[in-house]
Amino acid sequence: MSNKHHRYECLSCESGFETKAQLRGHLNNGHTDCEPGGEVDLTDPEYYLSRELSKLEFNRRVLAEATDERNPLLERLKFLAIFTQNMDEFFMKRVGGLEQQRAANITDRSPDGRTPDEQWRDVLDMAGPMLEEQARAYHDHLRPALADAGIAVLDYAALSSDEQARLDDYFESSILPTLTPLTIDSAKPFPHISNLSLSLGVLTQQPGESDATFSRVKIPKNQPRLVQVGDDTRYVPLEQLVAANLAMLFPDVDIVEHAAFRVTRNAEVRRNEEIAEDLVQRAEEVIERRQFATVVRLEIAESMSERMLDTLLSHLDVDERAVFGLPAPLDFRDFDQLLDLDRPDLTVEEWTPQPHPRLSRPRHDSGGSIFSEIKREDLLVHHPYQSFEGTVQRFLDEAADDPNVLAIKAAIYRTASDSKVVQRLIEAADNGKQVAVMVELKARFDEENNLEWAKRLEEEGIHVAYGTIGHKTHTKTMLVVRQEDDGVQLYSHVGTGNYHSETAKRYEDLGLFTASRDIGQDLVKLFNYFTGHSLHDQYRELLIAPGNMRERFVELIRREAEHAREGKEASIVAKVNRLEDPEIIEELYRAARAGVDIDLVVRDICRLRPELAGVSDSITVRSIINRFLEHSRLFYFHDDGAGRYYIGSADWMERNLDNRVEAVTPIHDPDIQQRLRHVLDLSLADNYNAWELQPDGSYVRHTPGEDEPIRKTQAQLMREAQE
Repeated sequence: MSNKHHRYECLSCESGFETKAQLRGHLNNGHTDCEPGGEVDLTDPEYYLSRELSKLEFNRRVLAEATDERNPLLERLKFLAIFTQNMDEFFMKRVGGLEQQRAANITDRSPDGRTPDEQWRDVLDMAGPMLEEQARAYHDHLRPALADAGIAVLDYAALSSDEQARLDDYFESSILPTLTPLTIDSAKPFPHISNLSLSLGVLTQQPGESDATFSRVKIPKNQPRLVQVGDDTRYVPLEQLVAANLAMLFPDVDIVEHAAFRVTRNAEVRRNEEIAEDLVQRAEEVIERRQFATVVRLEIAESMSERMLDTLLSHLDVDERAVFGLPAPLDFRDFDQLLDLDRPDLTVEEWTPQPHPRLSRPRHDSGGSIFSEIKREDLLVHHPYQSFEGTVQRFLDEAADDPNVLAIKAAIYRTASDSKVVQRLIEAADNGKQVAVMVELKARFDEENNLEWAKRLEEEGIHVAYGTIGHKTHTKTMLVVRQEDDGVQLYSHVGTGNYHSETAKRYEDLGLFTASRDIGQDLVKLFNYFTGHSLHDQYRELLIAPGNMRERFVELIRREAEHAREGKEASIVAKVNRLEDPEIIEELYRAARAGVDIDLVVRDICRLRPELAGVSDSITVRSIINRFLEHSRLFYFHDDGAGRYYIGSADWMERNLDNRVEAVTPIHDPDIQQRLRHVLDLSLADNYNAWELQPDGSYVRHTPGEDEPIRKTQAQLMREAQE
């Protein structure tokens, strides 16, 4: 019998219920009042959202911050630039990958039922209006608001003749010598257009002739994109200044047309790792090949003629569906130049990470040593609320100088170009410590930086492992071996974020310092794998991928489902960057059908469809977008009141659980557990910066009710750090 008029429905038997509680009771009783019916096929594509479209939905939420008038004006401009960067990476990585699959005639369907070609088409259909929305946000909202605030981004044509003359003089003396016009003719092939470069296409004619010649002028990156007009906060885009002076570049010809364009190239330039002589060679090849990869997107000024566009299409080999005509300017990344203006009235209050309360002053029982403090009790750090320099960097600083430290081992996925972390590792080796470093050369877009550091470390005599064949190493782990009166002690750091001093100021991350012998021994096994060749699958405490992590997460989810079937309280709360793995989603669906309450805080990609009656009606999914990038991975399982907590580097994605080396640590200290619960509760209560995922894949922003207090997760954590 069908009960379509009821709000909640058991998909196994189509029994209908008025309330969620009635449905849950029905499920908990094993469908005893069901009429005959089969089990729900939880692999059905209807239960999965598109990974690619979900990522675009995240970018849409980022763009919403640029139009949110609750944000200070320059903060809104920052999000406009971030949106450009996010879309660039999306096309380079995700669309680039789809292009490769299409070229290889791959027709396998994703969990949501789409072929690569269907995904590619859907992505382009969704991305186009979003790029247009970004342009409208700038022209209709941000640019007028900036002008009202005394920061004017002007058109060259709007300047007075005197102002134009002064800028023309500046162009001739400072810009013109840096430009190199490249023209197509019988002796000159079409020039290579570098990835993400902004260019002017120029059509010229000889006087009295009808044929036009195409030239490309690259807008230099080593010059300010916004050229200041006089001493005021008035600016003209550099490409407009170049366009106004094209006669200096192309004398004695008629300039028929000029228009800006921008090329995005595929970043998925993989090669078979098994045939690479070593990972260093492979990294160098990836860096080189990426510059010449296929074009996956062409952005053009909407004023560009069909004649010029046809020239670009014929030489760039890009599909017309991947061409986006937009109002100038193209590329808002460089507009963050305005963020350096001294306008505190237009920005969020600057945040200074605070000292950790347990490390900010010497304790009589620890002697001021970070090792004594960790040995006394596990220590949780939360960035950027607490200082990276005063916690992680201090841990390494003391280890490098401490005569009792025997060895230091670290896994580096990304680090700053002027990394103090790497410098201290070098100094530790100079001080006689045994130092081993795993440097991941496959960290996308950081290959060149990591390669340089790896070579420097090797030159200093440090043991360097260059990642592993077949797996990208993504762990955020460090181990210090120290000789003490009671024997050799192991001090471990397991975190969710990279050893990167700059991103630690902008990314929200968690880290555990512990003197646990079991966790230390697990890290010994893990680091031996980096420098050896065999990966263990048995660990005392840590969840390691691709070893025991997937199995343990599935076990923990199933245990909650079993408790729910027994009528016990059962709940799961997880905070991750992405939820994509079909097996984990299927287990969460089963747990929800058993009656488990599941609250998920997922920053961007989420394939799971929440609040589907009889499948995921007890699952909520939230996303928090604010000044800091939510980056920590934190898991809670009620476990019949035992309360199990975990933090680490892994998202619930297939690549993290199967194809990357990841580490997640349990948290046993009751005080730290309480603090982690507080972080989760704040995230679930946020009514200002939180968005809620709908079953159709769209998101709705939470707003406080008329008499409801405003609850902001990050603002509250900043207040607590200061207190």
